[in-house]
Amino acid sequence: MRTSISTRRTSPAAARLVAAVGLAAIVGATLAPAALAATTLELTTPYPAVTVSPGSKVSFDLSVKTSTAGRVDLAVAGAPAGWTAVLHGGGFIVAAVETDGKTATSVRLDVSVPANASGTTHLTVTASGLGQAATLGLDVTAEAQSGDVTLTTDTPSKKGAANATFTFSLTLTNNTPQDQTFSVDAQGPDGWTVTAQLAGQAQVATTVVKAGETSDVSVTANPPDGATAAQYPITVTAKAGSKEVSADLQVEITGSYSLSMSTPNQVLSNHGPAGQATTQQLTITNGGTAPITNVAVTASPPTNWKVTFDRSTIDSIAANQTVTVTATITPSGDAIAGDYQIAFSASSDQQSSATSDIRFTVETSLTWAIIGGGLIVLVFLGLWWVFRRYGRR
Repeated sequence: MRTSISTRRTSPAAARLVAAVGLAAIVGATLAPAALAATTLELTTPYPAVTVSPGSKVSFDLSVKTSTAGRVDLAVAGAPAGWTAVLHGGGFIVAAVETDGKTATSVRLDVSVPANASGTTHLTVTASGLGQAATLGLDVTAEAQSGDVTLTTDTPSKKGAANATFTFSLTLTNNTPQDQTFSVDAQGPDGWTVTAQLAGQAQVATTVVKAGETSDVSVTANPPDGATAAQYPITVTAKAGSKEVSADLQVEITGSYSLSMSTPNQVLSNHGPAGQATTQQLTITNGGTAPITNVAVTASPPTNWKVTFDRSTIDSIAANQTVTVTATITPSGDAIAGDYQIAFSASSDQQSSATSDIRFTVETSLTWAIIGGGLIVLVFLGLWWVFRRYGRR
């Protein structure tokens, strides 16, 4: 049995085609890693086109991201005369960022729009570095917008004494379509100390109030010493760019209140025997410019002592007037002779108060003095009898 084997020859053209395909595969495999390793640079912002009021400021949050770590230089172009466009990062004005090749680096672009601006202005931010470049176009349209800013309070007027502190709470409302950066200021009469705080935080110069939201404003006013009874105006102003809003407040000073306590002869001491009552007069003076009402008089005596008053409450003391109160002091029956201190005080509805300390000396009881004298007499009589009876022996 014969077996026949036939052999087909490959044509030269087919051979060349196979070789070309193989060569292309080899080149592709060689160049693919290089293509994959090429650095990428991205420059983005979530809101590239905005509309603002003339005279305000707008901020764009920029993100710079690269596939490998390195420095990326930044530049802004297209700002007309009178406009300012500044890049901020880490609390500084910046012109470049350093990326880590993994996460995006944030940069803020602040654009100040002049009060006479109108129409749309196109800005261009350019990022370049690591052999790559990227541009980002931003559109800012200056246009008068509806909505307003208000500064209101439920209590625009307060009254009290000249030594009181007056606090007002106001609400700053941003009814415009955009976020606004506000500063506040308060002005009072000459000699007054008036301060205004944003969002209830001391030493905060400005705060951003988002569109449609509110912020609290706290105002504190302290009148000068001796302020006379009258009505005093206070003006609070909030500013954001060309926008300005104010609120009028008022403080009514009803007068000053000043209590003092002493004795008619200015002597702050007294004396008496233990267990027996001794009277002590006290003078209470209103040195202010308005009546002081419901003045309560109290005492803090030593333990087991008793102090009472002919009147423990004074209905009213007129300005520059003095009222006398009589206290009855009864030391405890077993009090040892010596000096003790009694604290007297007076307080009023106007939060004005006064104190006075009286030194009270407990004297030796008369009974014991008589007994002591009798004993001395008996001793002398005994000595006389002894000398008379036995003196001649």
